[in-house]
Amino acid sequence: MQPRSPSRSATPRIDELIARRELSAVFQPIIDFDDGAILGYEGLIRGPAGTSLEAPFALFSQALAEGCTLDLEQAAARTCIDAFARLDFDGKLFLNFSAGAIRQLAEARDDTLALLRHRGVDPQRIVIELTEQSTIPDVASFLPVISALRTVGAQFALDDYGTANASMNLWVRLQPDVVKIDRFFIHGISSDSLKFEAVRAMQHFANASGARLVAEGIEDEADLIVVRDMGIGCGQGYFFGRPHAQPARRVTDDAHDALRAGHIAVFPETTRTVSSASPSGGTASAKMMVHAPALPRHATNNDVFELFNRLPDLHAVAVVEHDEPVALINRRGFMDRYALPYHRELFGKRPCLQFANASPVIIEQSMTVEQMAKLLASDDQRYLADGFVITDNDGKYAGLGTGENLVRAVTEVRIEAARYANPLTFLPGNIPISSHIARLLGNDAGFYASYVDLNHFKPFNDQYGYWQGDEVLKFAAAVLADVCDPTRDFLGHVGGDDFLILFQSEDWQDRVLRAIHLFNEGAQRFYAPADRLAGGIHGEDRRGNPTFFGFVTMAIGCVRVESDGGPSFYSSEEIASVAALAKRRAKHETSGFVLIDADESVALLRGQADVVAMPFD
Repeated sequence: MQPRSPSRSATPRIDELIARRELSAVFQPIIDFDDGAILGYEGLIRGPAGTSLEAPFALFSQALAEGCTLDLEQAAARTCIDAFARLDFDGKLFLNFSAGAIRQLAEARDDTLALLRHRGVDPQRIVIELTEQSTIPDVASFLPVISALRTVGAQFALDDYGTANASMNLWVRLQPDVVKIDRFFIHGISSDSLKFEAVRAMQHFANASGARLVAEGIEDEADLIVVRDMGIGCGQGYFFGRPHAQPARRVTDDAHDALRAGHIAVFPETTRTVSSASPSGGTASAKMMVHAPALPRHATNNDVFELFNRLPDLHAVAVVEHDEPVALINRRGFMDRYALPYHRELFGKRPCLQFANASPVIIEQSMTVEQMAKLLASDDQRYLADGFVITDNDGKYAGLGTGENLVRAVTEVRIEAARYANPLTFLPGNIPISSHIARLLGNDAGFYASYVDLNHFKPFNDQYGYWQGDEVLKFAAAVLADVCDPTRDFLGHVGGDDFLILFQSEDWQDRVLRAIHLFNEGAQRFYAPADRLAGGIHGEDRRGNPTFFGFVTMAIGCVRVESDGGPSFYSSEEIASVAALAKRRAKHETSGFVLIDADESVALLRGQADVVAMPFD
């Protein structure tokens, strides 16, 4: 009986793959957004095609199990350098290394230089990427390693920033030349406000540190346009090309056209509601907190009396045990009792809890304005007279608050929030509207400013009540949102029944007419059957005269704001004014639609007509 030969399906050892040179390299392009050229390529390793070790994850998992990860990294680098040299491409070569492999690279600097020179690759074209899986126990000792690599001309990059071990700490201490933003934050950024805000924070820090950002994971045009308009200079992802042994030397026509697209992105900025922190920073509770001393549980009434005399403006004092509030003593109630004959002599040395409220209203510093508003509407109104206690998130005493300050804080933040987002529809308010108009003008992007208003809305609101009126407004918002392309068209809610759309879609007029049709048909369902049959409602006009009002309908006035290849001298207020004029004309048209053409809009914007400005801030 002959011995069985080893199974061809058996997983080979990593050292065998390295020895037999069965590793191969693929390359993915990295694009410079400024000129649309390929800045360089990231070299990626692959195992034998068609085997279980073809994928890099399986390859490195096997290397980890065999204890030869660093050997695999070195072999992968040599393979990528050899393949890149044979391609004879311009641009930089990005290579992935763990912290340990980078140390070896620096220690064997002469060998590395010799390899690069032998393959004809200038060290200044190499970018060393620190992979996200790497941990650096002693960052200080790693700094000379980075310095050694920079001495020979190589650049240093943080890979997959925002995940695993790629942290702000490393960014600050290692000062990378390039930071590659992990694809998690880029994929879907055009519709995810939190990802957008996270990347914008990275961008601010990159500007301060001088690092160049590369957005990884770009897979569609919408994400690309957002990243481009944020000012991030470079990108990588399937939209530009998948990893390939023979990558393209130039970007595809589709990618080039997307980079040169004339429209600007609609940033998915976070909607600011009353539950958000105050615009000036910090929570609303911080705005109304009174920093006041507290007394321990064993304090006497004489201690309370002494404290109130020493601090005449203090409205109350908290009683704490182990830094946690257990009671609240209101100044007026305490002093009224203490002023009675013999009360000081009788009760002065007794525990302060005798005159305290043992179940005070307590709120956390992190409580949102929405939660505070619910407190205002609750049946428990003790805080109006006694005030309340504010604690930190661990339940420890932080300070006091008054009912007056609570009402003021909620009102101020609600008013401020309404400037950023309408509290009924949650659409962007006046400040984001002005900001987007400024971006359109600053980028010389042509657009149509379309002012939306509802005819006969006030009589409907008077007849059916504001609850039903709010439902009509929400329906109008939903119709308008449905006809807009969220990547090109900006929809804002000015207030009441006024909306503003900044269209960049080429088929904007079809969208406008569809919105009018959908709303006019759908709005009739908000009427009672008898009123639907009658075609409207009876009411009074502004002078009190009996009048019949037809159904609520939508009117949209549009104005063309052209790109002229130069700086714009128009303001958001002027553009809104002309759009409002178009809206007033549209209200008198049977179709509900009016367009002010380019020539007339220029004349109006240049002040050749009497237009009243409508401030947006």
